[in-house]
Amino acid sequence: MIARWTLYALAFAFLASPRAEAADKPGSRSNAEGQSLAAELRSARPTENLEVTGLLRIREADGRRTRIPFRYRFRSDDKSWQNIYETETDGQVAQETVVVIHTEDRPNQYVHSHNDGTNTSGTALSGDTAMVPFGHSDFWIADLGMEFLHWPEQRLVQEARIKMRKGRPCKVLESTNPRPGAAGYTRVRSWIDAEKKQPILAEAYGPDNKLVKEFEIGSVTKVNGKWELKNMEMRNARTDSQTILEFKYERNAPE
Repeated sequence: MIARWTLYALAFAFLASPRAEAADKPGSRSNAEGQSLAAELRSARPTENLEVTGLLRIREADGRRTRIPFRYRFRSDDKSWQNIYETETDGQVAQETVVVIHTEDRPNQYVHSHNDGTNTSGTALSGDTAMVPFGHSDFWIADLGMEFLHWPEQRLVQEARIKMRKGRPCKVLESTNPRPGAAGYTRVRSWIDAEKKQPILAEAYGPDNKLVKEFEIGSVTKVNGKWELKNMEMRNARTDSQTILEFKYERNAPE
C-alpha cells in the first residue's frame, strides 16, 4: 500500500507545533518505550514489490517553481529491502538515482548516482553523509531512509504521552543524533499515530537547536478501492523553500 511505504520510506514529518525543549535536558536519554517504537517503525515495509510515478514540486526561496518527475520502486527479499527513487532528465539536468538499502538489524546504506547521458557516477553514503538533497529538493537522501530512527538515542516523550495531531491520537518520539554533522540534524521529534503506528508529523532541529525542517503528511485519494497517500510537504525553515512530493496512480476504473 503506497500510503504505508511512503510514510516509512520518506523520512519525517515536520509540522509547526509546540517547540521541543532542549535535547540535553535531564531525562532526555533513551527509554525502553522509545527504543521499542523506533524498532517497530524501522522494520515496517510493504508486503509486495511495487512501482509508482510522481512529481517533486519545488518552490525556491525567491518564488521560482520547478517540477521534477520521478519514479519510485520497491524491491524486497527475506532479509533486506530497497527503496529506489529515480528522477527524469530534461536534457539539462542529469538523471539522479537514490537507492536506500534496508537490512534487518543493520544501519541503512545509500547509493547516490547521477547519469548525464554519457557517464554515470555513484557514491555510497551512510549516516550524516546522506544529509544532502535529492533532486535539488528539500528532501534529503537521509530523509528517504528515515535515518533518524537508526540513531542510538530514542525517547518516548513522557510529558506528551498522547497528543492529537491532524485529528489522530499520537505518541511523541524524540530521536537524538550523538554525532550530528555541521549541516545535519541534531534531533527529530516525530508524532506517531498511536493506532496505525505511522509517523504523520515531525520537526528536525540542527546543532544550534533551531528548527531546520518541518514536514506534513498531505491528503489521500482512493485508488482501486484502497486509500493511498496523495502528497506530502517538506518545508525548509532556514531557506524558506518548500517541496511537495506528489504521487500519480493508475486506476483500473473510475471511482
